[in-house]
Amino acid sequence: MASLVGTPWMRIRVFPDVAPPIFRQSCHYYRHNISHFRRRFSIYASSIPGGGIDSPPTKVDGEVRVRFAPSPTGNLHVGGARTALFNYLFARAKGGKFVLRIEDTDLERSTRESEEAMLQDLSWLGLDWDEGPGVGGDYGPYRQSERNSLYKQYAEKLLQSGHVYRCFCSNEELEKMKEIAKQKQLPPVYTGKWARATDEEVQEELARGTSYTYRFRVPKEGSLKIGDLIRGEVSWNLDTLGDFVIMRSNGQPVYNFCVTVDDAIMAISHVIRAEEHLPNTLRQALIYQALGFPMPYFAHVSLILAPDRSKLSKRHGATSVGQFREMGYLPQAMVNYLALLGWGDGTENEFFTLEQLVEKFSIGRVNKSGAIFDSTKLRWMNGQHLRSLPSEELTKLIGGRWKSTGILTGSEGLFIEEAVELLKDGIDLITDSDKALSNLLSYPLHSTLKSSEGKPVLEDGLSEVSASLLAAYDSGELLGALEEGPAGWQKWVKSFGKSLKRKGKSLFMPLRVLLTGKLHGPDMGASVLLLHRAGTCGVVAPQAGFVTLDERFKMLREVDWEALNKDQPLLESAAIVSN
Repeated sequence: MASLVGTPWMRIRVFPDVAPPIFRQSCHYYRHNISHFRRRFSIYASSIPGGGIDSPPTKVDGEVRVRFAPSPTGNLHVGGARTALFNYLFARAKGGKFVLRIEDTDLERSTRESEEAMLQDLSWLGLDWDEGPGVGGDYGPYRQSERNSLYKQYAEKLLQSGHVYRCFCSNEELEKMKEIAKQKQLPPVYTGKWARATDEEVQEELARGTSYTYRFRVPKEGSLKIGDLIRGEVSWNLDTLGDFVIMRSNGQPVYNFCVTVDDAIMAISHVIRAEEHLPNTLRQALIYQALGFPMPYFAHVSLILAPDRSKLSKRHGATSVGQFREMGYLPQAMVNYLALLGWGDGTENEFFTLEQLVEKFSIGRVNKSGAIFDSTKLRWMNGQHLRSLPSEELTKLIGGRWKSTGILTGSEGLFIEEAVELLKDGIDLITDSDKALSNLLSYPLHSTLKSSEGKPVLEDGLSEVSASLLAAYDSGELLGALEEGPAGWQKWVKSFGKSLKRKGKSLFMPLRVLLTGKLHGPDMGASVLLLHRAGTCGVVAPQAGFVTLDERFKMLREVDWEALNKDQPLLESAAIVSN
């Protein structure tokens, strides 16, 4: 068996005396079905066309050009976003170009609304493209629907060279071929009926006006191998393929033909895409050779899997970038997490900015195994990125959220600054901030006292602590301390504990329950000081469910501690007193 090498990373094997006819350039040769095949061929071509079929521009040697080519038939999936990210990082790391191309040949499902949403998602992630929609470039247009005339020119070129032929088979005939192949337990490949047609037979069908497709002649023997930059050597047997369609009977090009022509014409040097496109590489490699185009390097990235190791889909929850944005995720956290799905820099570090990723990224460190999408880890990582923001930016972000959701009437000020600082450790998503602040402003004393967890606190002399606390409030001692800020609070707590002969947990747990209505939460002193400020600054919206300190002490006065200790219901609920 001979091994004919075209590039260091692609090899096509053929039997010694039966070389694939695809590598011949004579149309006359095919039309007359001459059985003598050329033994050797070159897989290289001299240039990649760019401006058109007759005006090939010169490609800059060594220039890295990658592309992300989504179909605008839905939202940008996290898998697509990761593919875009890897292409972006590779281009930036190599000083190359990141091209965005819209593959909208599916006219029924493609929409401009979907395209716009994808462009917005990419921009939100910070993945700015060098060429493409809204930017332009020397290799446009960048929508496949605007390039049909180019595809037809190249299809005609292949027809003239004999690499392609007209197929007049009806749908019924094709279905019958599939059925026969199924009965014989053979691959459902085209039998080649019109591959052997004479000129007279073809002209007769054309005269009748019979519709036809363009089929590509595939060698019947041999195999093709590529050296994938991620997966290593990958091979296919050519006899499993069969002659495939490149142009439909309605004149629309087929995906594998479009993408090959586009990648070649746009001088794409590296095709980095999902592994589900790996089977397409065989057809595309054959088209590259037939058109005389040098092939790019291929790198097929593993799929993103759900925790059950099935392909990540809608049934597993949010899967699109837009959904995660609406849920309150930060773009920098999404980029960081997506980069780690199948890649790492070889260290224990998990936190990277986009700039750091550009510096560290290499295709050689992309894993070929499937990556598990862990929404819990993504949420945790988002919290880390959120809390690493400059305080002014974080305050603006969360303050704006509180105002937009109607919890507060303003988005800036001392109360908001202190609230953000106090609550940020419990906020992983921007949307978490609503619940965090609402919890702080609420006073669920009734449910806390009746809970099993609250029982030990209740039995540890909570009524006595309550009585002393009410006395401190009525005397103005507590309010005076709160007016003095943290120092005043610390001084008062120390004095209050000394008077009750309590300290540590036996002092702070009952105070937390009585003042906040909860057993757990952020720093109690800071919480009480913030509640005091909330009651005086007027920034809390009326509908926020805020129970002021004055209302809390009114509720404490109404508690029937004796009935409560006998497991009787409280005389007044928190909601009634609050209202």
